[in-house]
Amino acid sequence: MNAVSPGVIPTPAYNLLGLSEEQLKEFVESQANNIPLGRVGTPDEIAKAVVFLASDDSSFVNGIELFVDGGMAQI
Repeated sequence: MNAVSPGVIPTPAYNLLGLSEEQLKEFVESQANNIPLGRVGTPDEIAKAVVFLASDDSSFVNGIELFVDGGMAQI
């Protein structure tokens, strides 16, 4: 069994935090400052990792936790 561990990925669910648009923008930017790649991820980037693990291309990959987080788990 494999697992995907996503990093900071702004989605429409962020709108449920009760923050104004400006506060939400500031929150996302503050998170990006802590990510080695310097930006947050996208839902598409997570989907591509999941598709890879679900495909035959990963047939010899087993028992991993794939961090899709811009390097956050490495620091």
